[in-house]
Amino acid sequence: MRLRRLLALALFVCSSGPAEVRTLTILHTNDLHARLTPLDSRRGGFAYVAAAIHRERRDCHDCILLNAGDLVQGSPVSTIFQGVPIYQIANLFGFDAATLGNHEFDYGWQQVHKFTGTANYPVVSANVVDPEGRLLTPRPYVILTANRLRIAVIGAMTDTLATLTTPKTVAGCRALPAVATARRYAAEVKPRSDLIVLLGHITAEEERAFLESAPEIPVFVTGHVHDGLSEPLTRDGRVLVRVKGYGEEIGRLELQVDTEKKAPVSFAWKRIAVDTAALTPDPSVAASVAHWEAEVTARVDVPLAVSRRAFTKSEVKALIERALRDETGSDFAHMNLEGVRDGLPAGQLLERHIWNIMPFENEVVVGSFKGRDLPPVVVGDRQIDPDRTYTLAVSDYTAANQQTDDNLGTTGLKFPKHAGLMRDMIIDWFRRQKIIQ
Repeated sequence: MRLRRLLALALFVCSSGPAEVRTLTILHTNDLHARLTPLDSRRGGFAYVAAAIHRERRDCHDCILLNAGDLVQGSPVSTIFQGVPIYQIANLFGFDAATLGNHEFDYGWQQVHKFTGTANYPVVSANVVDPEGRLLTPRPYVILTANRLRIAVIGAMTDTLATLTTPKTVAGCRALPAVATARRYAAEVKPRSDLIVLLGHITAEEERAFLESAPEIPVFVTGHVHDGLSEPLTRDGRVLVRVKGYGEEIGRLELQVDTEKKAPVSFAWKRIAVDTAALTPDPSVAASVAHWEAEVTARVDVPLAVSRRAFTKSEVKALIERALRDETGSDFAHMNLEGVRDGLPAGQLLERHIWNIMPFENEVVVGSFKGRDLPPVVVGDRQIDPDRTYTLAVSDYTAANQQTDDNLGTTGLKFPKHAGLMRDMIIDWFRRQKIIQ
């Protein structure tokens, strides 16, 4: 009788006992954009980002570190040396995996191969293919291990890649449908993993689409939208996190993972400010940053003009449009707001500030159009003659992607005249103005 009770108890314990639960900590960054030195807000800077990462990893035995794209493009070092030094410095962070961002294409799609060859960590992207239809990165996903968990990290690029750069930089590369492609690879890797993580450089709409229609993927770490989330996005126990760009903060996602269900049973997430006043810069990263900054300072730390006040990005957009009109003699000009990468501080302005505002190698192009054909976003509240011919100056990026809401919201406009590099034009205009107010 006693033996039967013991056997019954053993069977009850086996049948009703909980599945094995293991902890996993995901540290993550996104949209660092080559901001090697701290921002005017005294946040960020690669040496301080590294210090924050190393502090969080200290004594953490279940940690992995992920980056959700756009490591490059946003500082003179990145622009002048086409991103490679940024990948070299980022090797000191200790990333376990990363994915591509759309700005990894800004120096031409072939440069992506230099980036993946420079990185000493795997760069994965499941849905970006080259002109021959082959995956652009060496692999679509990687299986990491931490705390005896097998973590499959699948990379994904936004479906809108083609409208986020000029045609010459992608030159036949394309993004396959992100959700469908990631789901296919999730099915492939599920038997060999304990948890699947989508590492995505995707839009906010695509984030929602993944949560709504990719139940195979329980964890999402994303970038591309520079604003960090105030709280994780969740659906049916699945979780999505994203932090601010430019190195202002890093994220820490702590998971309790059920190895049988291959899903989190609980999570906790926090955003960690990269505050230069509270951190000691990592010496190795600081030395590397100093080396590369010294390579560009003579070229970009040149006095340019004096600003009477600080300017927001929206106000800088208006300044750029003034500059384009003045420098080309055009009646109208348009600058897409997303292309304005920084504001302006009050006080002495350097050419570096313009490089930060306009890191892209965009050209200015000009077209002539009847008033009736000018896009409303360009005309605004100005009175025009529908039968008169007006000139309009824009970037070659805007001309190539004129149909999008951030650009002209129209199609069919031709811009045959090339007026020169936009950054040089803006620098010349600022120098002639002398005082910006």
